Amino acid sequence: MFRLVQWRLRPVRGSSCLLLAAPWRGFSGFPPGFPAAHVRSSFLDFFRRRHGHLLVPSSPVRPRADPSLLFVNAGMNQFKPVFLGTVDPRSQMASYRRVVNSQKCVRAGGKHNDLEDVGRDIYHHTFFEMLGNWSFGDYFKVEACQMAWSLLTEHYGIPADRLYVSYFGGDAASGLPADEETRNIWLDLGVSPGRILPFGLEDNFWEMGDSGPCGPCTEIHFDHMGGRDAALLVNAGSPDVVEIWNLVFIQYNREPDRSLRLLPRFSVDTGMGLERLVSVLQGKRSNYDTDLFTPLMDAIHQRSGVGPYTGRTGTEEGSQVDLAYRVVADHIRTLSVCIADGIHPGMSGAELVLRRILRRAVRFCIQVLQAPQGALASLVPTITQLLGDAYPELKQEEDRIVDIINENEAQFLASLQQGSRIIQRTLSKKDCKHSGFPASVAWTLHRDLGFPLDLVDMMLEERGVQVNRQDLDRLLSENQKVGSEKRAGVWSHVMLDLHILAELQRLKVPHTDDGLKYQYGLEKDRYVFPACSATVLALCNGQTLVQEVSEGQRCAVILDRTCFYSEQGGQSHDRGYLTCSRLQDVVFPVDGLVQVGGYVVHQVTATDRLKTGDQVQLHLDQAHRLSCMVKHTATHILNFALRKVLGPSVHQRGSHVSADRLRFDFSVKGSLSIPQLQQVERCVHDIVTANQIVHTMELPVQRAKSIRGLRTVDEVYPDPVRVVSLHVPVSELLDSPPDKDTSVELCCGTHLLRTGAIEDLVIVSEKQMVKGISRVVAVTGRDAAQARGAGQALSQEVDSLSARLSGSSPSSIDSAQRLSKEASILSDAVDNTPIPQWQRRELQDRLKTLLRTSNSAVRKMELREAAQKAQAILEKNGRKALLVDFVEAESLSVLVKTVNQLSSAAPFSHVMLLTRHAHSGKVLCACQVPKDSPTLAASDWAVAVCGYLGGSAGGSTLVAKGTGTSDDITEALRWAEDFVAQKRRR
Repeated sequence: MFRLVQWRLRPVRGSSCLLLAAPWRGFSGFPPGFPAAHVRSSFLDFFRRRHGHLLVPSSPVRPRADPSLLFVNAGMNQFKPVFLGTVDPRSQMASYRRVVNSQKCVRAGGKHNDLEDVGRDIYHHTFFEMLGNWSFGDYFKVEACQMAWSLLTEHYGIPADRLYVSYFGGDAASGLPADEETRNIWLDLGVSPGRILPFGLEDNFWEMGDSGPCGPCTEIHFDHMGGRDAALLVNAGSPDVVEIWNLVFIQYNREPDRSLRLLPRFSVDTGMGLERLVSVLQGKRSNYDTDLFTPLMDAIHQRSGVGPYTGRTGTEEGSQVDLAYRVVADHIRTLSVCIADGIHPGMSGAELVLRRILRRAVRFCIQVLQAPQGALASLVPTITQLLGDAYPELKQEEDRIVDIINENEAQFLASLQQGSRIIQRTLSKKDCKHSGFPASVAWTLHRDLGFPLDLVDMMLEERGVQVNRQDLDRLLSENQKVGSEKRAGVWSHVMLDLHILAELQRLKVPHTDDGLKYQYGLEKDRYVFPACSATVLALCNGQTLVQEVSEGQRCAVILDRTCFYSEQGGQSHDRGYLTCSRLQDVVFPVDGLVQVGGYVVHQVTATDRLKTGDQVQLHLDQAHRLSCMVKHTATHILNFALRKVLGPSVHQRGSHVSADRLRFDFSVKGSLSIPQLQQVERCVHDIVTANQIVHTMELPVQRAKSIRGLRTVDEVYPDPVRVVSLHVPVSELLDSPPDKDTSVELCCGTHLLRTGAIEDLVIVSEKQMVKGISRVVAVTGRDAAQARGAGQALSQEVDSLSARLSGSSPSSIDSAQRLSKEASILSDAVDNTPIPQWQRRELQDRLKTLLRTSNSAVRKMELREAAQKAQAILEKNGRKALLVDFVEAESLSVLVKTVNQLSSAAPFSHVMLLTRHAHSGKVLCACQVPKDSPTLAASDWAVAVCGYLGGSAGGSTLVAKGTGTSDDITEALRWAEDFVAQKRRR
């Protein structure tokens, strides 16, 4: 099968002994150079064709509705609803039994964070592809191990004597026995007992998080060297013996109290990194030497100012350059995939992590590899060639990826100078040689300026200091804890866990019929919503199912039917309350509504005793529901209008619909112009005033997705799914493409029956969230009318101010300053008042011009008055060496300008002027000294005089200013002269 050649001596990590080893040459079935694309496809085909698995496409690396994660970091993430039992029973996912896929994964930030390891070794990555197969209540340990062993040893032809398997060896503290069943399975498959190794909780017990599904796992490890007993190197951190496949047997649930309960059904979750598998099959010790990376390494070399990649690690000479190669190669893959999936460098969450990845890549690319600015983004086409066939979104988004990387690189290079100034300023104030550079400052550079920590270390090392590592580690730990608590907290409102869901199914509690949420009509232009009575089928107190709840208890109420809309698809849940037939005048307010595993959970704080079997009436807040319907239909129209005005490249990136406003995120280059904003509003207005019919129809998902022009977002849709179309019946769209453009989307939300109820739509905000993604906020109906009215009123105020400024010149500095302040206040009102965004932009541009005009008028008048006053003082005092006087001046600005005029006319004079401000009554002070004044600093002079006056001052050695409160200006002038005289005598 293979032969050993060119024997060499190689040290074992952590040992002083030397082992005979040979370079790996690959396998007969998969010779060196076998393309990675074929490795990926052969894995998928093995499970799909031989073992009846369904091929499920990779989800984007931005998690779907899972705030507990920054990125998709494992193949199982998109299947969490199946593991948790919360999957919508109407969705295709609910039917999954055997599944296979290749999932895009990112491990950077959060619990699974490989960022700091990337580049330092030859196998860690922030982005990688995880090949996996899953069983949801179908096969379990025996079949999973059999298929894995068959794939590796028979299909791929990997020799069994290169493989080691680990299994869970038990944990006495947790009361968990060893997984002897898995050990015996491997023995039955012919694995040598010496190659079946037990490990503890850390290595061989997998958990989703602090709570949730978990179970023992068995890992398959590969020895790159061979011809030896490498059992001691398994899980020992050796680069030559690496884990290639992890098979997790999900059979427990970790409860909130950390106890374990058996799950009602067992599942299998496996994951194998494509990069490591390819390195094995291509006979490479390093992932970076495979064809997933070598074209990228060549591209980096062409753009760099250093030699080619040689694969060195550790402290070998030149290893820093090779480390940089690996960092740049890894990070450009991560950046490309994330940006293609809608995650852009930003200031929080996943966006902040991606910002740090980009800046780390830029630092290594420019500073270590000596590549020019723009080299990083120029690698994106190489990524597209390598991964674009497997993930077509990379080809579709290539230009946008390049633009975003280039823009962020330019911002970072500018911030480097700011960071250097912060470091230098800190070093000038503190002795950091012994106490270490302050961790708080290093954290500011990392968090606010986006500096990678290793860049901070390098910048400090160049200055001969080190950061206080203990304090910095504490800050990092605290930040990670806060972030994880914020992400986990969002899930706390879901009150049905998988055990309760399993119990509901065991009790044969039917799923909630929520079809009434769509059954409303129009009668004489008034929406009529149906009455709804229901039976309480189950009550949950958050821990278990109960027969009744008493006053004050928070509980989940499950009914046989409901007319309420539960929060999903970006639309807020309905509001309302329940009443009970056996209780008079008792209201049970509904605090929230979520759908979990086919059940609509009505979250209620009981105001009296409520029991299973009770008959209840549901009272819908009809005004709130209608407002949400208006906003949701308006969102569809807005989506259509944006595409019509901006072109087909516009894609929805997110939305939220509430009763008071709608928010819509979409892909676009740059901000919308004023004409574009006006065109979008006009397009929406035409559809609204036409009072078009809103058509809906339920269709099988695959049938619905065949409609030409259909708009979808990255969501798991129920099957059948609701199709919403404006003007054109859905049945006509099925038969043939429409004669003209129309809005047609998959949507589970509640909608108007006709568009006229929207009345009007006004975009009140539009801004770029990150490069390539804009967010608009819009209001409708009465709020839209109020926004237009407010915009008209502000426009009239701007007209009035403009007329006054363009008329006769202000009579005084004070009147000119009042006009300038009025323009500033008006500008704040324009910025913060809900008005049409196009009008806001117009008014902002006009006010900027008016502010420039008014400020210019103030400056001219101040200079003219200062010149007059300076001339009068010179005529009065001459060009003496000391000019100290009181002068009437309307502001500190005029006083400073007068001092400046005097110093220009009498360059060898020490000048100080005082005045009393007409409005505040404070004494104002300004002074200036000659450039060659050896004994007197202006700042010392001003501080002394203003201190005498009961105030304060500041400035430089040449100029200074301040204020005081004392009435004794005459004595203050004498004090100013004496201060200079004393300084001269010294």
